[in-house]
Amino acid sequence: MPTRAGDVIVVESERVTQPLRRGVIEEVLQEQPSRFRVRWEDGHTSIFSPTAGAARIESKKRTKKTS
Repeated sequence: MPTRAGDVIVVESERVTQPLRRGVIEEVLQEQPSRFRVRWEDGHTSIFSPTAGAARIESKKRTKKTS
């Protein structure tokens, strides 16, 4: 499933003493390699390119449109 705006990104910490980071993807700037504009829980926004195994995407629940 492709990453979309509204999905949540969770970034694992590089150190045991640091908590993980969580944010909402505001914009997918590039698919390969992945590059996102993310609004983090603390309120700041940054451009983020995850490295292999460093982040996971939690897809926003999508609803099916019915006619």
